[in-house]
Amino acid sequence: MSQLYLAPMEGLADCVLRDVLTRTGGFDRCVSEFVRVTGSVLPMRVYERDTPEILDGGRTPAGTPMVIQLLGSDPEWMAVNAARAAGLSPHGIDLNFGCPAKVVNRHGGGAMLLANPEQLHRIVSSVRAAVPADIAVTAKMRLGVSDTSLAIDCATALAEGGAAHLVVHARTRDDGYRPPAHWEWIARIDDAVKVPVIANGDVWTVSDWQRCRAVSGCADVMIGRGAVSDPFLALRIRGLMDRTASHEEWPAVLSLLVDYLRKLQARVTPRHEHGRVKMWLSYLKRTWPQAAELHAAIRRLQDSRDILDVIAGASAMSGTGHRETLASG
Repeated sequence: MSQLYLAPMEGLADCVLRDVLTRTGGFDRCVSEFVRVTGSVLPMRVYERDTPEILDGGRTPAGTPMVIQLLGSDPEWMAVNAARAAGLSPHGIDLNFGCPAKVVNRHGGGAMLLANPEQLHRIVSSVRAAVPADIAVTAKMRLGVSDTSLAIDCATALAEGGAAHLVVHARTRDDGYRPPAHWEWIARIDDAVKVPVIANGDVWTVSDWQRCRAVSGCADVMIGRGAVSDPFLALRIRGLMDRTASHEEWPAVLSLLVDYLRKLQARVTPRHEHGRVKMWLSYLKRTWPQAAELHAAIRRLQDSRDILDVIAGASAMSGTGHRETLASG
């Protein structure tokens, strides 16, 4: 059976959403949002804030192993910080060579490093040498900066530098998240390297997962925005839920939203709670039309208690009988 990985998604899949999505089930591993490495050794409080799973054996509350992802461009500082992080997360260290964000790329990090395969090799080999042998060092890459001309060179550099596996997001940096993902390029990379390759990009449905595996030739798949848009996607792939979403599932989605908001209240400042819920709803709209109605209903609300009241009303209208639970929380 395919291994399923929950992707790192900067600004979206924070520890709270990782908790909710892995609790829903179906994922074998998850990867943290990137922890940025510059010219210092990161203090423990950074990991406790961004990857609180380290306080519970490197696992989410549901027990899903979590891998810490680091982002940076200096081999020595990446190595020093990876050695420290390896003592906190026994489930692996992942290196980010795929982030397309301008604020990251301006400083030569993320996907910009794909213009320099030699630097990729230096970073991975330095990290591999600094991390205990029993801790896997892995890498996530895109197909290139503006084109795919160096895709094979980059993948080879990462593999020969010591990456235990590669996750390949089948787009260039300039592609951003525009469809389609070029899964055929993952197959070319898989043929070129001697380490396992995990396919990533544009997996929104069970059919997408099947086609991605067929085209890429990869057994294992990493899912990002598809899991945010359909929190049950991993279970559908596992055959534990219907292949396609239905209106009847909406009450369960509302329960996940409440769980998410409750957990946000415990971790983030009130002024950020409403924005995170609205962001998730904007993805859920892709799967359930009811999410668009709920998003419109809370669009102007900025108090999470008011949002909970609206969700409770939606839950009552769906006939879930959760209204009392939601209101009392």
